[in-house]
Amino acid sequence: LLAAGVAFFAFLAFVPLIAAVVLSYGLLGDPADVSRHMETVILLVPADIATLIRDQLLAIVTTSGRVAGLGLLAALLISVYGAMRASTAMIQALNVIYEEHESRNIFRVMQVSATITLGMILLAIVGIVAASLFTYIEFVLTGYLGSAVVALAQGLTWLIAGTIVSVAFGIIYRFAPDRRRAKWRWLSLGSLVAMLLWVAATLGFSVYVAYVSNYNATYGSLSTVVVFLMWLFLSSYAVLIGAEINAETERQTIQDSTVGPDRRIGERGAVMADTIALDEATKTVLEKQHRRRAERASRRASRIARKLAEQDKI
Repeated sequence: LLAAGVAFFAFLAFVPLIAAVVLSYGLLGDPADVSRHMETVILLVPADIATLIRDQLLAIVTTSGRVAGLGLLAALLISVYGAMRASTAMIQALNVIYEEHESRNIFRVMQVSATITLGMILLAIVGIVAASLFTYIEFVLTGYLGSAVVALAQGLTWLIAGTIVSVAFGIIYRFAPDRRRAKWRWLSLGSLVAMLLWVAATLGFSVYVAYVSNYNATYGSLSTVVVFLMWLFLSSYAVLIGAEINAETERQTIQDSTVGPDRRIGERGAVMADTIALDEATKTVLEKQHRRRAERASRRASRIARKLAEQDKI
């Protein structure tokens, strides 16, 4: 249900998000280049979705070509606001997974949602630039070094794409939930698994749509929308599974998984970090260790205070 909710709001945010990427790219270069540079990514998704993305890109590029100056900035802000729907839905879903209650006011939630959305747009632009760079290298060097360069360029393109997707998932896991932020190393496993699941789900669903199911016969003219929603649902499911893995990993460790200096259990500002899935004997040992550390710290502080008092007397 959480994945379905995120998929629905992602569907509503899709066109504004694509527009925000194109308009942001237009501030730096030619928006018409986006469509060509995104071909590598578009080829990964099912054919119906690829057609839909191309149509939207063409419409947005045509529109943005007639907008300049403050009009371009205003259109960008409106697009970012529309794209924030998906981030807001993801925030709510991750609060459920991390067992957190939303305590931030509406302005703070909007700020976090806008920050995540802008981060995703920036990563998308980095991915587009990287893909275009490797495509250019492949085109220039193929005649000199042969097919090996093509394979290497394609491999590097997908490696960078996977890295960018993993980083994007990690950013969402770190900043979206209403809790004390987790350290990056406690987010890496879920981010990697989510990226692999997303790629596997996308490729598998592409094969399923192309060779197994006949959505056109069942849904007719709505088949493209249905396929797109199903792909967004599977993508959301992959992201949320990664978050669930991170949450349970935090629950299974004694270490403080939150940022900053280590804190005792119950003082870490995160339900998963403050909840340890251990037996009572282990919890008792852990409490003894914390008490001993506190006593040692107290004794050190007392010794330092006595030394300073003696120096003052002298």
